[in-house]
Formats: sequence, structure tokens, C-alpha cells
Amino acid sequence: MSYARVIIDISVESLDRPFTYSVPPELSKLVTIGTRVDVPFGASKRTGYVIGLSEDTDFDKEKIKDITGVKKGAMNADSVLIKIAAFMAHEYGSTFNQALQTTLPVKKTVRKNKRRTDPTKRMEELGFTIKDDERLTPDQERVFREITETDKPSLLFGITGSGKTRVYIELLRKVIAAGGQAIVLIPEISLTYQTVSELKSHLGDEVAVMHSKLSEGERYEQLMKAANGEISVMVGPRSALFTPFESLKLIIIDEEHEKAYQSDTTPRYDARDIALMRANMCGAKLVLGSATPSVESFKRALDGEYALSELKVRAVPGSSLPGVHIVDLREELSDGNKNIFSRKLYELINDRLDKNEQVMLFLNRRGYAGFVSCRACGYVIKCDHCSVSMTVHNDWYYENNVRKAATLSCHYCGKMMAMPAKCPACGSKYVAPFGTGTQKLELETKRMFPRARVLRMDADTTKNKDGHEKILSAFKNGEADILIGTQMIVKGHDFPKVTLVGIVAADQSINIPDYTAAERTFQLVTQASGRAGRSSRPGDVVIQTYEPEHYSISMAAAGNYRDFYEREMSFRRLMQYPPVSSLLTMRFSGEDEALLTEAAEKAAEFAKSEGLKNGVMVIGPCNAGIYKVNDIFRKVIYLKSPDRERVLALRDRITEYTLSGYGSRKIFINVDLK
Repeated sequence: MSYARVIIDISVESLDRPFTYSVPPELSKLVTIGTRVDVPFGASKRTGYVIGLSEDTDFDKEKIKDITGVKKGAMNADSVLIKIAAFMAHEYGSTFNQALQTTLPVKKTVRKNKRRTDPTKRMEELGFTIKDDERLTPDQERVFREITETDKPSLLFGITGSGKTRVYIELLRKVIAAGGQAIVLIPEISLTYQTVSELKSHLGDEVAVMHSKLSEGERYEQLMKAANGEISVMVGPRSALFTPFESLKLIIIDEEHEKAYQSDTTPRYDARDIALMRANMCGAKLVLGSATPSVESFKRALDGEYALSELKVRAVPGSSLPGVHIVDLREELSDGNKNIFSRKLYELINDRLDKNEQVMLFLNRRGYAGFVSCRACGYVIKCDHCSVSMTVHNDWYYENNVRKAATLSCHYCGKMMAMPAKCPACGSKYVAPFGTGTQKLELETKRMFPRARVLRMDADTTKNKDGHEKILSAFKNGEADILIGTQMIVKGHDFPKVTLVGIVAADQSINIPDYTAAERTFQLVTQASGRAGRSSRPGDVVIQTYEPEHYSISMAAAGNYRDFYEREMSFRRLMQYPPVSSLLTMRFSGEDEALLTEAAEKAAEFAKSEGLKNGVMVIGPCNAGIYKVNDIFRKVIYLKSPDRERVLALRDRITEYTLSGYGSRKIFINVDLK
């Protein structure tokens, strides 16, 4: 006799209360995790979902009731999501309840609010209406046929401006016409508004939107529209993947290379892998699109796991890829130019202002300056609660109309303080901000180009509801000449009047302590460059860098993805990094630094002895890149092997070993798996 743990009615209140039922022999082959079953519940019969199976149970077997039947037919959305939760719990090392709370929609009563408007209607009110030629280009038509005729997942590799979204729209039309439903994933909220607007201009009220800036009531209403079959397409970031569609036939992941598809909270799932799993379970098509595919996805395409389709030319007649100018900032400095703007960028900005064209300036650091340091003793002001320097923000405070000090902010725990007038270490008055953030770039831009109308888009200017779309709609409607921003402005946006993009500091991501640094730099530079010259007006890109010879910079400037891929894969093979091997990061955390160090060292010792037996390389323990966050210390251990299952098995043994000795003393573990 086997036993099943069953959740009744899939309500949030019952997530932590599974009920145990016995599985009659005649149903044993039909009952699996995720199966929808009939069970006696109190004096009535109810429907439930199997979330676990075992050969034995600790409960009194005489009192356990039998499952009375299995619901026949295709799995519904909830049962699919339960199976996905079970997979996520195993694959990413979370509890089952954590995975369930990620995959299942919150089902509770939300008070009706007459003032609540559909979020897609608000976008229309802000002027996001796109009129597009209904006809596909010959290249787009070819790619559409290739995708629809293959049974494999498809990787759509299209240069910036090649019209990948128009291909998506035709795929969506085909699915909707056949009575199916679709999910369109985008990496960031900032892309929601343009994507939803473009889809709605072709598909109308079939489209709904889901993202974190919506209220709880708005999110719930959008999910219920999906569950009730009122809409056919859900657009949104990572969490939209768990939309409870009953007839899911297509999943599109736009800008599939983005790290935003990797969850940074437990369970730390990769949305691309979960999308593939859900598509397989539902008989749905998976399409991944990017101008700069991740090396993992491109390798799968070259290995034949994905079908590869390419768009090699821009879609708008007369448009072409922009001219690219690499500026060596070392030479600028030696020639006496200490300004943020190179001479080339300064010249081209003035030229675009003269022509009434638009400019985008990309700098991937918000705030005014990166840190504050004393020039006398070298002391750097750091957060008391996190092992990071405080970032300067130029929201100065005043006393008697006299400007006193800027605000220092920790971007990890949120602590804020006034910038001190003297060095806390030596008392020197030579305390000054160093580095450049988007706030400083905005001030310098206004100073050097006083005739320009300037907008800034970063996490500070988009805090409020509808913050992203208000800035983007203002820029699109010609209310500003220059848009300054972090990476949120360089992903997929289409502004016809933008003919110049300035990448102010292309080096920022090259030297971060991450094996994906070169790939990330190549993607950012390529994507930023792709915002220029998307209409018939020619465009230019200025890349400012101290490392013009770095292959990620030079190959991005040349638009040479394939050569970059080969160079990067050579590095990955040499170092046995993903996608050549699986790499699992185990993060140990705790408030007691000494106890954490002891626990991590013993775990590593155990891991290395076990790893030798199983061919798994163990590295560490070492301090996490940011050792302390919000008074919580963090250590990491890395597991590396070509055999993914061996890595997962060792992870489970290390976790069990550590928690058995230190779990009661508040040492916590979470994992990332690549």
C-alpha cells in the first residue's frame, strides 16, 4: 500500500496542511504527483491534488481513508504547476511549500474597488499606441514558418531592430485562432509597457499584464481573467510564467539572455528551464528570442536541442545598424580631457540637438557617485550593516537656504545618512565622492548642454506606480531630447528619433568577479548600441572605455556574435564553467560570524571528502562577494561537475550534514544552480 499527501482545493491557507490518504491498488498506476483526485473530506467528497507519495506513513493506518477516484482527462493548470513546484523543490534545493507559494496563484478574496482600472488601459491613456505595418518582411515570414514547422523549442536570433516582436505577434495570432493561450515573458518591468502596447495594437483585449508594481487586487484580477478564459495572452516578468492557463500552447521568452530570468529569492529557479518544462507538460511551443543569446541557449541550438532561426537585417526599410565609435578614455585623459563626455560624444550630442533628434546615454550605476573616500587617509565610508560602500545621492538637504550635504544610501539594506563634512577616521576635511552615477551624469549633461531637455530613468526615478511608462511615454512623445538611464533603458525599446547612443562607461561590468562578466558586457554594449538608428535616419554609437582591446568590447562594436561565442566558449571549456559543467553555489548565512565560519568549514571538509568519491570538484568556503548584508554574514561553497545529478546529490548530503549540526543554531543554506 502506498500513501499520498493531498492538498484540498488548492487554497493558500491549506498549503502547509496536506492530508494523507491511502492509494488503493487499482489506482496505484494512475496516481502520481500532480494527479487530481477525489477524496472523502469530513462528511463530503472533495477534489484534491497529490503533492507527494510514499510507501509508508507515521499516521495511524487504521484511520487513513482511501482516495476514491482519479479525475480523467488532461491535467489542468493547477496540477501542472504542482508538478513544476515538485521539480523546483528538488532542482533548486527549496522546501516544497516555498516552491508551491511561487508557482500557485494566491487564491483569496480581494475587495472590489470601483476606482481600480485595468493596467493595460492606463498604458493606452499615456499614449502608448503603436501603428505597425501588418505585413511581415520576407525574412520575418521565413522565420515564422521555420518556428511553426519544427517540433523543437526555437531560438530566434535576430539583430536589434530586426522585428522579432512582429514574429511573436503572428505566432500569438495563430495560437489564439486555434483556441489556445500564451505567455510572453519579458525581463524587466520597464519593457512591459512597450510590449503590451504593441501586442494590444494587434491583438486587442486578448492581452493582459502582470508585474510587481500592480497592487495585490490588480494582480489577482489579472490571474482570474486568465483562469476564467477571459484573456488569451499574459505579458510580464518572470512570475507571469505561472499564469493558470488551461490551454497553454505557446511560451515566448523575449531577451532570453537576461539575468532577470534567474530568481534571486528561494527557490532560485531559472525561468528558461521552467518554461521548457511547462511547455513540454502542456504540449506548448517554446520560443526564446534575443539579439545576444545566452551562451547556454546558443550551445543548445548548435547541439540540435533547439531549432535556430535567424533575422539578419533590420525590419524598417532604409534602416541599418549604427556606426560605432570606440573611444579610448586613456587617450582622452592624456590629451587633457577629464570630462565625463569624450570629445567625440560631445560633438555628436550637439549635432543631434541641432537636428532635433534624440540621444540615449547609458550608465549602469544609479546615484550620484559610487563611494565617498577621504583623500588624506583613504578611508571609505561603508554601511554599518553591510560590507559595501555607501552610494552618494544628490538629494541635498538645506538649512536656512544653504546647501549642507548629500545623502549616502546603502543599496542593500536601505540605510541612509548625511555625507559627513569631515573624515570619520582622521578628521580631514578632504572628503569627497568618487565615481559617476546617473544623477551626476544628469547634472553634467544639463550643465554642458543647457538647451537640452533631459530625462533620467533608473530605480530612483521609477519608484512610484506607473513611473516607468510615464518616463518612456514622455520620451517617445518628444518631450525630451536626452534620456539618461541604467540598463533598464537599453533593453528592447524602440524610439524612432533616437539616432545617437552614448555608452558612458562600458568597462563597469568587465571586471566584476563573475565568470559571465565578458558575456554580460558584450550583451549590454550590443543591446545599448541597438537603440540607435532604428528608423530610416542613420545612427551612431559612442563606446567610452579604458579597455578598447577587450574582446567583449571589440566584438560587440563589430556586431560579431558568433566570434564572441567561440572565444567565450573556449574560456568556459578551459575553466569548466557552465554550460560545459554544472556549477552549484551553496550560500551559508547567519548572524553569528564565528559560528558561520565553523559551520561552513566543516561543511566544506565533508563536501571535499564526499566529492572525491563522486568526481565533484569542491571549492571553498570563502566569503561571499558581499560578505555582510543587513547584519547577516555569508559564506559560499562551489560544487562543479559535468554530471548534474552528482552535483545535486552532493548538495543534498551537504545540506543534511550541515543542518543536522547547525540548523537549530540558525545557520541557513540556499543554492544557485547553473
